[in-house]
Amino acid sequence: MIDADGEKKGVMSAKDAQKLAYDQNLDLVKIAPQATPPVCRIMDYGKYCFEQQKREKEARKNQRVVEIKEIRMFSAIDTHDFETKVAQGKKFLQGGDKVKVSVRFRKRAIAHPHLGEELLEKYREGLGDVAVVDKPPKMEGRALVMFVSPKQTKPEKADKGAKKQKPQQAPETKAPAAEAPAAEEKTEQEA
Repeated sequence: MIDADGEKKGVMSAKDAQKLAYDQNLDLVKIAPQATPPVCRIMDYGKYCFEQQKREKEARKNQRVVEIKEIRMFSAIDTHDFETKVAQGKKFLQGGDKVKVSVRFRKRAIAHPHLGEELLEKYREGLGDVAVVDKPPKMEGRALVMFVSPKQTKPEKADKGAKKQKPQQAPETKAPAAEAPAAEEKTEQEA
């Protein structure tokens, strides 16, 4: 049994534990009923439940639900319309949402799926460093679909910055060595 302060009281009968909890005006709660002997704790159970609900509510408030936004295009799209769709996709990705990009084929355009693949490749390049392709382009009925999610950016640590400085110094030491063969070539040409 564990006391309300977190101190272990040792093994005791259920009646003694209940009496101890009753004297302190608290509840006796089984924490590990499968253990031998069962582990119990003296606590204010109502307060415990309230705090647990409060923690769950706080966790839910801090969670962000990732939505899937859809951008629809047709295989024959004008450049300005395409640029507008790319800008809209960047806006969604910067907001933290995933984007479903679909190219729809009308009538006989379905005979040329390579045009849709080229369009989606151009779209991916238009998004640049903002996005990562989750699912590559795939035909779904009369539409070619690609899923894109925002690229995760991790903050760099000070240790990584120190490592990056070392390679910058290394080419400076190699540069004079590269100039030396060039000087030898000049002397051979002069002779």
